[in-house]
Amino acid sequence: MQTTRRDLLRLAALSTAAAALPSLAVAAAPPITRAAKPLRILILGGTGFTGPFQVEYALARGHRITLFNRGQRPSPEWSSDVEQLHGDRETGDLKALEGREWDVCIDNPTSVPHWVRDAGRVLAGKVGQYVFISTISVYASLATPGMREDGALAKYSGEDPLKETRATLLANVGQLYGPLKAACEAEAERQFPGKATIIRPGFIVGPRDETDRFTWWPRRVAAGGEMLLPGSGRDPVQFIDGRDLAEWTIRMVEAGRTGIYNATGPDYRLETDAFAHGLRAILGGSTQFVRVPTEFLRTQGVQFGADLPIWLPEEGETAGFASVSIERARSAGLTFRPLARTVEDLMAWWNAQTEERRNAPRAGMTAEREAELLAAWRAAARARAAAGAP
Repeated sequence: MQTTRRDLLRLAALSTAAAALPSLAVAAAPPITRAAKPLRILILGGTGFTGPFQVEYALARGHRITLFNRGQRPSPEWSSDVEQLHGDRETGDLKALEGREWDVCIDNPTSVPHWVRDAGRVLAGKVGQYVFISTISVYASLATPGMREDGALAKYSGEDPLKETRATLLANVGQLYGPLKAACEAEAERQFPGKATIIRPGFIVGPRDETDRFTWWPRRVAAGGEMLLPGSGRDPVQFIDGRDLAEWTIRMVEAGRTGIYNATGPDYRLETDAFAHGLRAILGGSTQFVRVPTEFLRTQGVQFGADLPIWLPEEGETAGFASVSIERARSAGLTFRPLARTVEDLMAWWNAQTEERRNAPRAGMTAEREAELLAAWRAAARARAAAGAP
């Protein structure tokens, strides 16, 4: 693909301006102050990705925390005492919750409706607010940019959503994840009428992210050399640091806010070119970006969102995937730490993993696959040039 003078000027401007992006201006994080009123908070899960961030922030705000889970993951060392209760929601074993009361319940791991139903039965009249962590995947379509919380939801087409299990979901994630999460939301409203807060995150990123999806990008930029950038460079990306999501969730329960909220970021449109150049400004190095058109990548069998994690083209059925409206959440106090802090903390966490773990990333194309695609793109460009095509 021929680089025009306009392209060169645009890329030069991106490189010069990257360090000035709002997301790169790292300032000291303000100290965490105590909440006006301490709450008794029950967290279902709590030892996965965002749970520990919720716990640590809530403790710093002066709240009392109880965790309920299967006890199969080691719990982090908390700065204060955290009560631990154990059971198994898949089998309906919630005995440890019986006869207890909390001000708030935050439900992190649920993706099948009978977990919500069972929690509702045992916690009926025992909690003042129920927070369900959902997903933007509940929408029936993300073909339209600016999706708001009142958008149509995915429909479950099976026999009975309450009969679905975690095992059947995992075996059919592509078909069931969004519809079952939507069914969970409906069950939350049914079990906790007037008390439900539904939060719909996009990609959750940062330290402790075991999916490696977002991580592929800073890892790849840090590796240097020529890096494939998909599309025109103007397709947007959206994601939220797990700590921003966790801390905002705690502030939401402190305010007693109910309702439905999309929760992703950043709080401005972040396009692929700016994202890549921002990563290079944060990480240093001399990575050279090579734009490869979406249609060519499609002919090469590239799986958008998988080979190129968190990225989908701003066209067709995915035209609105990375431009979901977050105005309602922002109005409710959702804030974002700088991209630089997310990336630096993520890479520090990643580099602290074992060599075996770092050598087996769970998302993104391999270096060999990327090199093949770049070679194929150059060969196609030479063929077009020889044929006199533009």
